[in-house]
Amino acid sequence: MPTDPLAWETRERRVAYSCPGFDVINESVRLPDGTETEFDYLSEPASVCVLPFTPEGDVVCIEEWRQAVSRISHGLPVGGVEPEDDDLEASARRELAEETGHEAERLEPLTTVEPANGIADAVLHFFVAEGCRPTAEQRLDHNESIRVTERSLKELTDAVADGEIRDGRTVLALSYYRLFDEGSGPDGK
Repeated sequence: MPTDPLAWETRERRVAYSCPGFDVINESVRLPDGTETEFDYLSEPASVCVLPFTPEGDVVCIEEWRQAVSRISHGLPVGGVEPEDDDLEASARRELAEETGHEAERLEPLTTVEPANGIADAVLHFFVAEGCRPTAEQRLDHNESIRVTERSLKELTDAVADGEIRDGRTVLALSYYRLFDEGSGPDGK
């Protein structure tokens, strides 16, 4: 049982709804003041997001239809960690190849976040990939519609600043990279 006075006690846990990709979990909980209530959240496997640079320093981006917002989303390769992946880097390399047909010479971890921990248990691991070259065809999932593009880092940054890119994972990856890690990237651009 948690020892912090802010901690909630989970009394019972059940899957309220399950579908490919995520579950909705319902928990009966006791709050610190003794109140008993219900709490629902989204549960999904860990994911990876890749900020991939070509040898010339451009960013390999994707344009993908997103049904939840009924539009094309401009962003970066992102996907779930699969049971057969040896580690997070293997997941990142697989997602990059599947969604873009590119392979990276080098991958470095960028950061790990819980993007929506008030409503989900999701964990997202970010990587910077350098030396990305097209080596194969895309291997898209049955429900993916993706077009591969390249943008300069400045163009990508401007697209985030202008609100053209609204995908939170892409905004976070680029922002974190520009704020904390940019000097170690391709030509520090």
